[in-house]
Amino acid sequence: MKSLFITALALLTGTLAGCATAFHSSESNTGARPETLYEAQLVDANSGTQLSVDALAQRLAHTDIVVIGEYHGHQAAHLLQSRIQAALYRQHPLQVLSMEQFNLDSQAAVDAYLSGKTGETEFIEDSGAWDNYRASYRPLVEFARQHGLPVVAANAPAAIVRCVGRTGPDYLNKLPANERAQLPSDAFLDTPAYREKFNAAINSSHSAANDAMSERMHNTYQAQLLRDNTMANRILEARKAHPNAQIIHTTGTFHSEEHLGTVALLSQRAPDVSVAVISPVVWPADAGKMPLQKNRLKGDYLYFIQPLPQEFLDEDREHKAMSARFRRPNIETCEGDTL
Repeated sequence: MKSLFITALALLTGTLAGCATAFHSSESNTGARPETLYEAQLVDANSGTQLSVDALAQRLAHTDIVVIGEYHGHQAAHLLQSRIQAALYRQHPLQVLSMEQFNLDSQAAVDAYLSGKTGETEFIEDSGAWDNYRASYRPLVEFARQHGLPVVAANAPAAIVRCVGRTGPDYLNKLPANERAQLPSDAFLDTPAYREKFNAAINSSHSAANDAMSERMHNTYQAQLLRDNTMANRILEARKAHPNAQIIHTTGTFHSEEHLGTVALLSQRAPDVSVAVISPVVWPADAGKMPLQKNRLKGDYLYFIQPLPQEFLDEDREHKAMSARFRRPNIETCEGDTL
């Protein structure tokens, strides 16, 4: 999981994870590894207490923002997000769904679908939805649509993120005023712990960097910060627009685990707002007992899932596939781009 994230992030910006097991008891201190790829085992990260989805929702009924991290494309994560969404709605029916998976410049397309002005395929095309939308995110959006709940397209526009990753943060100064106004004024607000985590992740997949590579990685990190700051800003804007609603935010786990990334920026921007983080942890078959201790800090609550099948055994094929997956078309250019 981690290696794919690192490779994808570097290529993207440098150019640049379910159904929780239905336990009979609401809380327990025992539990076995999930038996299938579609199951997840929820636990309290502090105590290790096993929780049902309903028990978790009861605990979070009065939390302002619930951030559910995921491994993109892991069905156990996506099914669990859907179950938590519904359970939280039963506790607190004033709810807003915020999603990393849609960029803020697609908000009009999201709203058009929610209001019945477009069909699903039109919505997918108009919003630039991810390729796995129907398999992974449809239940979340449909629940919101059927219950008349707002959905926030929370991420920064992909083209702007890409250009920041290629040319640096000054790219924002070249944007038209209306585009720049959609982004947070302090778009690169940072936390040292997040920078250290990001650098460690990048360095684990690269040899010693030369000056050019160092600049590229710096810009890649600035692009990451733009995403996190934009998502935090969009979530807090939703709080202002719907002051009595609970916000559920779905995001890749790197943006939220250890209360870093988007979550740390939420705390900086609105320290009085309560935030709970739910993070995935892979529980391999050869790990023996639940790997709780070394993962306790990843979230307030954890959900343990089986690893997905390994995509590649041949490293050369993996690199070629990832390069092709994230290669930018030649027509995509950025002002000041010398690549």
